[in-house]
Amino acid sequence: MSIYVGNLSYEVREEDLKEVFKEYGSVKRVHVPTDKETGRPRGFAFVELETKAEESSAIETLDGAEWMGRTMKVDEARPRK
Repeated sequence: MSIYVGNLSYEVREEDLKEVFKEYGSVKRVHVPTDKETGRPRGFAFVELETKAEESSAIETLDGAEWMGRTMKVDEARPRK
């Protein structure tokens, strides 16, 4: 499973997300998509933790949490259509 993290500040970096999510378990991967033209983060990211239980705990706790002046949207990532 992967976690979708939305409504992020455009200033967020992978290291920032690793710091937040490491409280919930071992972070396997963080991906912050960037705009192809500007290189600026697009305001969302994907995070993978070691176990589903860790990911579920992170989703439950962080969805709706205030971080970097924004209210995060945290949910299970859905496959691309």
